[in-house]
Amino acid sequence: MTNNEVLHHIRYIFTLSNEKIATIFQQAQCPKTDEDINNFFRKNGEPSFARIADNQLASFLDGLIIANRGAKEGAQALLNQSINNNIVFNKVKIALALKAEDIIALLDTAELTLSKHELSAFFRKTDHKHYCTCTDETLLKFFNGLHLQKRQAVLMIKE
Repeated sequence: MTNNEVLHHIRYIFTLSNEKIATIFQQAQCPKTDEDINNFFRKNGEPSFARIADNQLASFLDGLIIANRGAKEGAQALLNQSINNNIVFNKVKIALALKAEDIIALLDTAELTLSKHELSAFFRKTDHKHYCTCTDETLLKFFNGLHLQKRQAVLMIKE
């Protein structure tokens, strides 16, 4: 999954405006203009399309953590982070303070069954013998589960 797709899914799940996205980027000291953000959401091939670099998406996810849970005392995030599905999954999990049981339930609503052990393999260090790479399909199911959860919460409020 591309970095632009990840940002698009997060925007859709949480119904984030450009202004809110800019605020989240700013939380991680990575300011973006409205034009920058619009260019991230253009279709690939359009003249103004801009790819989101790994460090920019990592900064956005760090900003999401700060926006939801507050700034962490001590060491700041790395500026030149590379990113993959496992890191995206982990940062969103941290931002939303999700526990393993919560994630398993989310994935179950998106029709993906994982055990607690299979799930924990995504959050291990890459050199650990039980580390497992998070596939695009798994990350997409996680995003779908989050969307379904948010939609159900909205429907319950309206009733």
